[in-house]
Amino acid sequence: MVDLWKAEVESETRADGTIIVRRRDKLADYPQRMSDRFRHWAEVAPDRVWMAERQGDGWREMRYGEALTLIRALGQAILNHKLSAERPLLILSGNSLNHALMALAAQFVGVPSAAISPAYSLVSTDYGKLRDIAEQMTPGMVFVEDAQPFAAAIEAVMPSDVPVVCVNNPLTTREVLDFDAMCRSVPSAAVETANALTGPDTVAKFLFTSGTTGSPKAVIQTQRMLCANMEMVADCYTFMRTDPPIVVDWAPWNHTASGNKVFNLVIYNGGTFYLDQGNPSPKGMQETIRNLREISPTWYFNVPAGYDVLISAMEQDQDLRETFFKRLKLMMYAGAGMAQHSWDRLKELAVETTGHDVHLGTGLGSTETGPFAIYCTDPQDGPGNIGVPAQGCEIKLVPQGDKLEARVKGPHVTPGYWRNAKLTAEAFDDEGYYQLGDALRFAVPGDATKGFLFDGRIAENFKLRTGTWVAVGPLRARLVDQLGGLARDVVIAGEDRAHLTAMLLPFIPALKALVPDTDLDDIALLRHPAVRHELAKRLAAHAAAASGSSARVVAAMFMEVPPSLDKGEVTDKGSINQRAVLNHRRDLIEALYSDNDPRVIRAEEGADA
Repeated sequence: MVDLWKAEVESETRADGTIIVRRRDKLADYPQRMSDRFRHWAEVAPDRVWMAERQGDGWREMRYGEALTLIRALGQAILNHKLSAERPLLILSGNSLNHALMALAAQFVGVPSAAISPAYSLVSTDYGKLRDIAEQMTPGMVFVEDAQPFAAAIEAVMPSDVPVVCVNNPLTTREVLDFDAMCRSVPSAAVETANALTGPDTVAKFLFTSGTTGSPKAVIQTQRMLCANMEMVADCYTFMRTDPPIVVDWAPWNHTASGNKVFNLVIYNGGTFYLDQGNPSPKGMQETIRNLREISPTWYFNVPAGYDVLISAMEQDQDLRETFFKRLKLMMYAGAGMAQHSWDRLKELAVETTGHDVHLGTGLGSTETGPFAIYCTDPQDGPGNIGVPAQGCEIKLVPQGDKLEARVKGPHVTPGYWRNAKLTAEAFDDEGYYQLGDALRFAVPGDATKGFLFDGRIAENFKLRTGTWVAVGPLRARLVDQLGGLARDVVIAGEDRAHLTAMLLPFIPALKALVPDTDLDDIALLRHPAVRHELAKRLAAHAAAASGSSARVVAAMFMEVPPSLDKGEVTDKGSINQRAVLNHRRDLIEALYSDNDPRVIRAEEGADA
């Protein structure tokens, strides 16, 4: 059995029905600043690999001792340009070793950085979100690994006096700082002085929420947040204290899941981070699979769609399976609900390959909570249980109709949003709890020690015409599961209607398996009779098993046009925003409730299949 926390959970119920859930076992001491942990490992294990990235068929490896030397040199270069919280470092390009060094160098000398979704520069057509971010942050410096792909966005958005640091293909239209030259800076005493002046209240970085409901918001990340959160994580994944983690991770650092949790858990515990340039799409997972054939992680994260591709690959590739599970102690999923069949097959593959179970779990958090707040370490028979609070984290469950709205307090929670006092005030209740906007329910009624189940986003839920509330989050997860892999995610429609319908984000590999030996484009595939027949059959089974109108989707259609980043329908991590899709696709909603649109597939069509 893997060594995980032994949580001591207690709860109290107030007279108004509010429930407080906390840990009796207290959070241990944690450092003043994350750089203390990097310095520790640079001193006690200078030759240990901290980070590695692909270089041809091999890996470029950076060791802790060498990395600290470069961090201090880059810190001097950053101080030379007089950056500060008022003039922070913006990082526009994606995950890379140089990106990591720049971010840590800024943090070392007390300058915040902000990793920005590359899609805001490379996919967006109007640069609207990037422009909003630049106006909020007033950057003093921009970093890009390769300047040319970002040239148009930089010229359209960034003030002309903001220098650009790049590794390859420098711009010719403004001041350019050579990254390699900055790495040769000679650190003065000012670097250590600046580092010593950082502490728990120092702003370490900014992370932007996805902006699916408007302009992205800059969430302040302090040293207290990061360090407290890493001690919470180390308590949960107890094995990491004696067995430094090895991770192979693709998730973008502009999101809290990897940018904070995965990035920092490696540093906190002296582990090794293998940069995976894949992503959870069928095409992107090929790079992930290539990496996992070579590197055996001890801790692994992916979204359910990524796991589904990985499962298919492992079914055909014994070497991949053996390398993946060789020293794996824990698998984590997040970002969407995992289907039961995916859960079962991962567990089976682990046992078939190693002879023993490998823990598979999930949790709940947000950009504002570090993100680590709630996690499930108890063995489960299926997905869904998000677990119990971390040490030092209090959960407040406030009755909202028949729901329990979750709120969080602890040293890992943000002090607020940068330069936005109004949003900050609105985010916290009168007792200082951050309002997650999520509903939870007890996994075992009344017993907080058995964990909680996600019960939907409060803002996503709606009523049918009958006045019956629809819990969108659990229904989405259940429908994805019951469709058996045909859809990566679903959007539920039906507000003020008599019944529920859904728009489906197709999982193309599963659909292609229904139509073998053909070479159809995606639209033709979605409309193929075999695909329609199978979807109708599974939709009918879902409808037959539903407990009532608020849990029964009677018609669906595939989204033939992918969700739009510019419209806020999807994040670059692939997460779907229910409200944004509904707002921008009203024509599809009307089609779902019409009688004659050929794209609509009805449960009744598959009832006798």
